Amino acid sequence: MLNKLFTSSIRADIMSLLFNNPEEKFYVREIARLVNKNPSGVKRELDKLQDMELVSSHKEGNLRYITVNRKSPLFPELKGLIAKSLGLPGALKSVLNAADAKTAFIHGPYVNNTDLPSLDILVVCDTNTIKKSLGEIEKRFGKEIHHTIMSVSDYNNQKKIGEKKLKKIINAKKILLLGRL
Repeated sequence: MLNKLFTSSIRADIMSLLFNNPEEKFYVREIARLVNKNPSGVKRELDKLQDMELVSSHKEGNLRYITVNRKSPLFPELKGLIAKSLGLPGALKSVLNAADAKTAFIHGPYVNNTDLPSLDILVVCDTNTIKKSLGEIEKRFGKEIHHTIMSVSDYNNQKKIGEKKLKKIINAKKILLLGRL
């Protein structure tokens, strides 16, 4: 089964998205957009993952929704393996993509010393749904995440007027997770 599991980069990206967001359901084209892959390739890989009983699907109207199969005996091990292979920044990036964040980066002392028990993250996103997912990442990696969530318009306005605190954060050393500054 393992030789079937990791044969495709598309499959790895899909698994990363789904296993880092086990509470979420995604439709096929949404997954393709989030992993930046061709929808037909994504559908093919989802069918294979469903045959292996790692994901399940259901229809709502004309959309096929996909969720990770949390009842699979492989779920805990695969979730841990994916988290370890991606590391904290990779897990954050996957969750931020799913939340449709526009820009996100880690800043502060963690950038120079990843052994610290906490990190600071700035997220530019028009939804506030990301807080629960960040809490799950905190537990999984044992790091406290201090987050600042700004709407796209607030971020652009503060950046435009040169707000001192934001300017200081943008000009400091950072780990860019998504988007552009």
